[in-house]
Amino acid sequence: MSETSTNLPLWIQDRDTVIANGSNVEWRYQTPPDYSRTNQNLQRESQHNHLQGSLEAIVQNLVRTFEMEASYKSNPQQWISIVTDKFRMMTNGGTAYTADDVADAGTYNLFLGDSDKYKSSEEDFESSAHIFHQTFPNGFLWELIEVLSGPPTVTFKWRHWGEFSGPYKEHAPTGDTVEVVGVSIARVNDDLKIETLEHFFDNSSFLNKLTTGCPFHT
Repeated sequence: MSETSTNLPLWIQDRDTVIANGSNVEWRYQTPPDYSRTNQNLQRESQHNHLQGSLEAIVQNLVRTFEMEASYKSNPQQWISIVTDKFRMMTNGGTAYTADDVADAGTYNLFLGDSDKYKSSEEDFESSAHIFHQTFPNGFLWELIEVLSGPPTVTFKWRHWGEFSGPYKEHAPTGDTVEVVGVSIARVNDDLKIETLEHFFDNSSFLNKLTTGCPFHT
């Protein structure tokens, strides 16, 4: 049975279904994203395969849809995964950003902030996306590990991972798999749309893993 036939709301079905059902969407790069290679990598590398229709699968679909919309839909008013006028996103107890902030700056900049290894104040949406697409040319994959509490306050553990096979700024790739594990809290409405999203993870550890390779210039 397909996810579409379960009559689940569109935003908690798989993101390819969301993309296929998008009409008059303002795509950031003029065309819808193609997740075919990502899906193949997820099928091969995922550690957790959640039962279709389970709370875990629903939350994973919702977060993947949000990530897709934040990355590829330039107009937040067209994001169906969130309650746009209420939405706020925070990382490690920091600033609460609106959907417009996310669309303008990009998630990498809002997640990482300024440090000696990455300065979000010197990057925009496009440049940050280029940096990390270059670092992880085979993708930086995401999956849900487990749901710790259900709606309306959904707490879940997740992992991000990818092969460090491209350069990060002046640092050469190591070929190692870089993995980040974190916990997020999504407060959702009765329709399971996200109102607030809080992320907790060690962003300094993530950047440290990218700067272990020998610099190209000394």
